[in-house]
Amino acid sequence: MARRTMPVVTSLVAGAALLLTACGSGGSEDSSDKIEGAGQGSSKPSASPSTDGEGPDVSVPKDLKLIFDFSKPSDPKHAAAVDNAANYIRALKHGIAQQDADDPAYKYYSSAQAAKYAKTQINTWIKGGWVPTGTDRYFKSEATELGDGKAVLVTFCRNQAKSFSKDIKGEKIHYGKESLDSYQKYSVLMSPPQGDAKVWKAQTIEVQGRVKECRG
Repeated sequence: MARRTMPVVTSLVAGAALLLTACGSGGSEDSSDKIEGAGQGSSKPSASPSTDGEGPDVSVPKDLKLIFDFSKPSDPKHAAAVDNAANYIRALKHGIAQQDADDPAYKYYSSAQAAKYAKTQINTWIKGGWVPTGTDRYFKSEATELGDGKAVLVTFCRNQAKSFSKDIKGEKIHYGKESLDSYQKYSVLMSPPQGDAKVWKAQTIEVQGRVKECRG
């Protein structure tokens, strides 16, 4: 079996409404998507620091390559939101590689539904006995300001055709072929720093599968 399939819950709109009316204090139900993996659970992650210079380690094992072909917005707020949406994905992958559902990395870059999503994803990989390997590419990013600057919606595509899951025991890699299933679209609602938070954080996430516009 080449792909690890998980249910998708599209709760972004509800989460956005809560964020804009309650300053991010509200959440929404858990959601999960297909995330194909990297590195073995026992291997140490490569020593690369968080891209914001202050945050937790979000490095991943050497057999996993995360590629972010993102355009840098001219607006500083949008740029910060896009950068930390990428860090949220890095943190999620770091948690999976570490096999730690309470990893501090994803908690630093997310809260509310997005944090629940990350924990659910990591737990699914832990229960399955898998870790990710290969090349995971994210591209075609866009940033849209919402609620008079109270949030920025960051969208981007993903090509997971060369990203696979690997059994921790035995290290068997579950390869798959590129198809429409390889392409997804992410919508991540980011909120600006509030209180003790020093970075933009993911509040809600929606993942759409089999997205033709990402394939093209």
